[in-house]
Amino acid sequence: MKITYKDDYALKALLDLALHYEKGLLTINDIAKHIDAPVKFLEQVLLNLKKGGFVESKRGNVGGYQLAKDPAEITLGQVIRYIDGPIEPIGCVEKGYSNCHDLRKCVFKGIWQEVAQATSGIVDKVSFADLVNKVNPEQTVLAYSI
Repeated sequence: MKITYKDDYALKALLDLALHYEKGLLTINDIAKHIDAPVKFLEQVLLNLKKGGFVESKRGNVGGYQLAKDPAEITLGQVIRYIDGPIEPIGCVEKGYSNCHDLRKCVFKGIWQEVAQATSGIVDKVSFADLVNKVNPEQTVLAYSI
């Protein structure tokens, strides 16, 4: 699994919105400033997150973005899978894969399955509520690593 800039900005934007959950809307400019992201790219990311049901938006002078559901209901794994697809390190680990003719004697498949299970085990149990609890309130720029 590789975290792309798109993933990174999506995760940081969601964390920023989680930090402001039930405190009102955030403008795209505020989010961009908080997470040090280019506004134009962030527009695309937030539109994608809106299509995925992670955020809601309101237009106008008092408009902005907010989470569509409680931060405890959104995990890192859900967002990463939505943005970039499966977390598995190679296609043969995915359910229903049938393009390889060497699956019975492939010694790597079991290893890649373990990698996929370990990765999923981590990103699927971390919610944005968990991340909010880890953020230092005196921090002005969000910083985290996966």
